[in-house]
Amino acid sequence: MSAILSPVRLYNPIRNQIFRCSFGSQLNRVVPSLTRLVGSPSPSLTRIVSQSTSNSSMSSEKEAALAASSTIPDSPTIFDKILNKEIPANVVYEDDKVLAFRDINPQAPVHILIIPKVKDGLSRLAKAEERHMEILGRLLHTAKVIAKQEGLEDGFRIVINDGPKGCQSVYHIHVHLLGGRQMEWPAG
Repeated sequence: MSAILSPVRLYNPIRNQIFRCSFGSQLNRVVPSLTRLVGSPSPSLTRIVSQSTSNSSMSSEKEAALAASSTIPDSPTIFDKILNKEIPANVVYEDDKVLAFRDINPQAPVHILIIPKVKDGLSRLAKAEERHMEILGRLLHTAKVIAKQEGLEDGFRIVINDGPKGCQSVYHIHVHLLGGRQMEWPAG
């Protein structure tokens, strides 16, 4: 009997982090990496396991996003730890306003997260105010610059998840730059 490969999400509400991996041999490779990244699992580490159907997978994503949204709105996130150099990241771009790094669970051959260095109350796009226009524009322009740097001249996708129903799991505005393969439609 072959092993069933089902997506798994590990969520730690204290660290406001979600990790995705699959059952089987891949899980054995991911767990040691996660332990090095975040330390020993805390007692509050919970596991949300989705079934092999896409509905269950979507349900798991919703549960993880809902759990993440219950944190204090401007509480520190994993991105703050990356910005403070407490957690290593594979940085591909940095300037005085933004930081861009490779996603640890890429959904495409190129999957880069672009974040502002100063959160300024911008935990999600729905919280944007007129004063945030400059940084929002900077995030999108940076995505274009990185796409060129990564050789994505044939196209790429930009994603901003917003809130629990948008499956946002880290409440520090961020742009996903995805590319290196044909994107599908509809997206979600």
